[in-house]
Amino acid sequence: MKIVISDWSTMAAANMGMSAFEEFGEVVCCGLTAPERAAEAIGDAEVVLVNKTPITAEVMDKCPNLRYIGLFATGYNNIDIPAANAHGITVCNAGQYSTQGVIQHTFALLLSLAGNLPRYGKAVADGEWERSETFSYFPYPTTELSGKTIAVIGYGSIGQGVAKVADAFGMRVIIHTRTKPQNCPYEVVSLEEAFRQADVLTVHCLLTEQTANLLRAETLSLMKPTAFVINTARGGIADEQAVAQALHDGKLAGYGTDVLVKEPMTPDTPLKNAPNCIITPHIAWAAQETRERLVGIVADNLRNWLAGHPTNQVNAK
Repeated sequence: MKIVISDWSTMAAANMGMSAFEEFGEVVCCGLTAPERAAEAIGDAEVVLVNKTPITAEVMDKCPNLRYIGLFATGYNNIDIPAANAHGITVCNAGQYSTQGVIQHTFALLLSLAGNLPRYGKAVADGEWERSETFSYFPYPTTELSGKTIAVIGYGSIGQGVAKVADAFGMRVIIHTRTKPQNCPYEVVSLEEAFRQADVLTVHCLLTEQTANLLRAETLSLMKPTAFVINTARGGIADEQAVAQALHDGKLAGYGTDVLVKEPMTPDTPLKNAPNCIITPHIAWAAQETRERLVGIVADNLRNWLAGHPTNQVNAK
């Protein structure tokens, strides 16, 4: 069996190899594959393993041997699912591999905003503390999380984990999710109430037609001007121009994001020079432990498909 890995450069590290997949057959590894070269790269392979490479209906038409698409990701908006169904191609994602990493990064962003850490780090580097007349130098406001209300949008494994950590900080947790959760210990509210009540709003949902531009002028206008927003989900969930404008106008206290609409970041990103905005380069999933777990899940998915019982399948069964 021939297996093509289309964009291993998005996964690779010095001590990570492809040995997990070599037991299944011939492995052809591409560092990156331009969208227009996807069909050529896949060729006569039965299996393609992708992270962000788009696998469109046209690609599937040109690759008649293709029977399985495995994702090094939870999201699968880069795969034409109806076309995969029509071609009888199984599509499996890697759900929950990054749960702990994303929870950790969510609070890294939130704590950085609440403690004004980027400004204090720069102040120390610039010698401001050295020139201080007192032992403690705090010209920039900081905020305690205890007692604040955090609205968690999306209540999958990451949302549930974020809620538990927030609870441990002494925060009041409210939840908004498209389906009513079972045995949820927190108050479930409407989307409008989530924006209105939040001192912190954090997003943990997939990018869909319903969630695209969820963070837009209309919803942001409902928020307290002292509120923080965290986005470790997908860039397209935010109307970046609207978020930047809210920050410039003082209608939002801070925004922390690990994702942008265009990645890599481009010079014209509206958030680039917005005040109280922390941008990290899509690294919530990048810890060595997280990526090793991801490779293991993708290999297990492939093994289980070959055995006739696919796991983490996201299309028609």
